[in-house]
Amino acid sequence: MCASKMHAGEIDTNASLVRRLLAAQFPDWADLPIDRVRSGGTDNAIYRLGDDMCVRLPRIERATASVVKEHRWLHLLAPHLPLAIPVPLAKGIPAEGYPWPWSVCRWLRGENAFVERFADLRQAAIALAQFIAALQRIDTAGGPRPGAHNFGRGVPLAIRDADTRAAIAKLHNLLDTGAVTAAWEADLNAPAWDRPPVWIHGDLHAANLLVDHGRLSAVIDFGGLGVGDPACDFVAAWTLFSGDSRDAFRAALSIDDASWARSRGWALSTGLIALPYYLDTNPVIVAMARRQIDEVLADRKRAC
Repeated sequence: MCASKMHAGEIDTNASLVRRLLAAQFPDWADLPIDRVRSGGTDNAIYRLGDDMCVRLPRIERATASVVKEHRWLHLLAPHLPLAIPVPLAKGIPAEGYPWPWSVCRWLRGENAFVERFADLRQAAIALAQFIAALQRIDTAGGPRPGAHNFGRGVPLAIRDADTRAAIAKLHNLLDTGAVTAAWEADLNAPAWDRPPVWIHGDLHAANLLVDHGRLSAVIDFGGLGVGDPACDFVAAWTLFSGDSRDAFRAALSIDDASWARSRGWALSTGLIALPYYLDTNPVIVAMARRQIDEVLADRKRAC
């Protein structure tokens, strides 16, 4: 689904390495079948382990902070959430030439949540809204504030201004840069979040959601987990939903106008930054980035 390498400094992994790591650290699992999962994911190489587990190996050093964070928090968050999440079962240490910590997690059934796989997209919008609302209600004491560990998800939108404009400058042959600049500047000026920070997933798009038998079943990849402005979690309005399903998503969360504008800005910014970065290496991410950019521009055009 993507090129073998997407990042500078990315390291190679294979099933043989996974088996050696398991044999040395978790020998009870070392003889189970191991199969690499074909995925459009960008930060981790994933290997299915037996029927009900998976091994996640960070591809790049910056993704390693997620291993520690997920082991610290996901088992505490999971009981409060209405959808399944990948609670880690074990944390591995560097060995066998692999330089970073790694995880064994429970395998969650389902496929990436692309629109055509849902039986009822409006129902999915409400289910995801309920997940976000439940996440926001969890006590944030001790929770990690936005930073490098979660790619800055949950920070004030203005902090993304320079990176977003730099991405726009790389896209003059692919997009109407005047239109996307105008859209970015409009949402950039939305009032900032002025309430207590809440738990955020940070990266709610189709590849980080699972659908099983037509229904939203799980939320995965919590590398963006943190405590901050929830607008970045409302981007699903543009990464996945549209029309009636988008309206249902907003209504279920009672999203105010300022947060709605900031979330639209997040959707545009993340799409614009991802598009040139993954243009030649990850067609799944590129397709998602183009969709959310198009949805934002269409939404702004309808509002004019």
